[in-house]
Formats: sequence, C-alpha cells, structure tokens
Amino acid sequence: MKRPGWNQYFMQISKLVATRSTCMRRQVGALLVKEKNILATGYNGVPSGITHCDVTGCLREQLKVPSGERHELCRGLHAEQNAIIQAARHGVNIDGATLYCTDSPCSICSKMLINAGVQNIVYGRGYPDDLACEMLSEAGIDAILFEGESE
Repeated sequence: MKRPGWNQYFMQISKLVATRSTCMRRQVGALLVKEKNILATGYNGVPSGITHCDVTGCLREQLKVPSGERHELCRGLHAEQNAIIQAARHGVNIDGATLYCTDSPCSICSKMLINAGVQNIVYGRGYPDDLACEMLSEAGIDAILFEGESE
C-alpha cells in the first residue's frame, strides 16, 4: 500500500478533528501545521462552557440564514478561529504556518488567518464566500483545493 503524501495525511487528520464538532449544520476541522508539525487544531462549535446547539437549537436554522451569510448570527466559533485561539492560549507561534481545513475559510476567518501570518491554505470543499477568496489572493496566500482522496 502506498504511503499517503503529507497533504493527504493532514487532510485526513482535519476530517478526524471535524468529528469533534458540535455544529448541527456543518462539521469542520482545522489544523495549523509548520515544518510537518501540527501546532494547533480546531473544530467548529460553541465556546467552552456554553450550552451546545443540540440543546438550544441552531440559531441559523431558526432564523433561516443561508450558508455563507451573516456569520455573526451563530453561537459557535469556526474551526479556524478555534485553531488560532488554541495556538494563542498555548503560546504557539503560527506565523508561516499552513492551514489544513475540511472547508475553505469564510471572510472573517480569512482576515484572522491573514493577520496571524498563515502562508498557505489547503481545504477539502468550497464555501460560498467570494470575499474570502479575493482577500486571500490579495494577501498572497495560496488557497488550494485538495483533490486527493475522495470522501
């Protein structure tokens, strides 16, 4: 059996991390990696100590908010945000890191990733946010759709 390449390996781990998600709409996992070392992980869900959406109900579903719009109308944090926060809490420098994520980042996460110094993004499926793509491109960050192993 052929050994998977690093991109495939890290994308598999991001899918595993996504299984921890408490989001009722979309399970997303993220890894921040530098020099083949995982620096931090994150998955989408509510902040620590906050009641999960499976108890309160999904605010976005209740308000009929389409995917990719009105990101502030959600009780949860995105996987990329949680990965950045985890790195910050543990004093891990993510400048120059690569983000591996099950989904492409939204515009809010893209702004955070740009300012955090993330250099590359490898993602598994698209997200309907043209502004995110424009900003990442303008910042010189390569965002690459991973077309390796199919789901």
